[in-house]
Amino acid sequence: MADRHRNCGQSCRRGGTGGRWGSPRSSEAESGGGTLHAPVSAPTPRHQHHAPLHPGAWWLWSLSLGTAATRTTNPLLLTLLITVSAYVVITRRPNTPWSRSYGAFLKLALAVLLIRLLFAIALGSPIPGTHTLLTLPEVPLPDWAQGIRLGGRVTAETLVFALYDGLKLATLLICVGAANALASPSRLLKSLPGALYETGVAVVVALTFAPNLIADAQRLRAARRLRGRPDRGVRGLLQVGLPVLEGALERSVALAAAMDARGYGRTAQVPVTVRRTTAALTLTGLVGVCAGTYGLLTAEGGTYGLPVLLAGLAAALAGLWLGSRRSLRTRYRPDRWDLRAGLVAASGAAVAALLVLAAASDPAAMHPGVVPLVAPTLPLWPAAAVLLGLFPAFITPPPADPAGPVPKEPS
Repeated sequence: MADRHRNCGQSCRRGGTGGRWGSPRSSEAESGGGTLHAPVSAPTPRHQHHAPLHPGAWWLWSLSLGTAATRTTNPLLLTLLITVSAYVVITRRPNTPWSRSYGAFLKLALAVLLIRLLFAIALGSPIPGTHTLLTLPEVPLPDWAQGIRLGGRVTAETLVFALYDGLKLATLLICVGAANALASPSRLLKSLPGALYETGVAVVVALTFAPNLIADAQRLRAARRLRGRPDRGVRGLLQVGLPVLEGALERSVALAAAMDARGYGRTAQVPVTVRRTTAALTLTGLVGVCAGTYGLLTAEGGTYGLPVLLAGLAAALAGLWLGSRRSLRTRYRPDRWDLRAGLVAASGAAVAALLVLAAASDPAAMHPGVVPLVAPTLPLWPAAAVLLGLFPAFITPPPADPAGPVPKEPS
């Protein structure tokens, strides 16, 4: 036993590979004599890690751009809104599976635009026109289907009106896709108040269904390509569809088990008075919001619309605050609403407010006419207002690289 300890001590003193006993010596020290040199280590690079932006800020920014898109049918402004949102998504989209759904929203928007044009060609439009492009065979319909036609004359005015209308809806879909690509659904759920937690879970599950389905389809198509099997066409779609649906079902069962294990749906015991007050405030607030919104949209209710809307919002927020007392929930590292999040939300709100003002002050530029058919012009200050939506691309940190920085070789 003593010989074993003596040999172990000699080997440790000669140098090894680990521990404080095995510190390596230089070649000069091992050959006899010389001084010991400390091993040269690479300098540790300092990297500044920024906290991710609050997901609510991205959603407010995206919904504000979508609100701005609903206030105009000018194709130049709508194209500018799409370009602004796409640039922010390209520069600030994280490398995660749920962020890859932006391409699917682009394809969905293109499909909506094409369907709107096809409906205008096949079913006609109430817009009169004099520039006939083609004439399709018209199908006679019974008397009870008056106002609808199949086929007939297709005019340029009809197609331009359908293009403007479809482009507005496509822009709204692209703005919603930008929010899905920039904001994490799980972090957004964590930021909701307790009274909206159950509703938020349902919304987040619905929002994450499409990105997960797309990721599964891409993974299965890549696997089929590696095996030399077809992944396109009707046959490839049928071969990929069943595993995708099976994966969605397994994910749903796992999600239900996880929610049950975490006590989803449990509530705290609160007094009856608090429950009744919460219900009354929430119901009153929702009625006030609806009445105030209707007043703002009509010319007769312009005087009472804004006060009723503000009172309804205050009552609804008070009801949500009281309702949060029933939800037993803790948050691990909650997202903070900092100055950057406020600036991002404010930039989107500024775009929406300025385009609402432009639609009221210059409706001819925001809604170019189709009868007579005129070329749309780009209004300068509304276009400059849309460019405010690029502000998040310059004040938010770039997405973190999951692979991490590559260390430099020691000199």
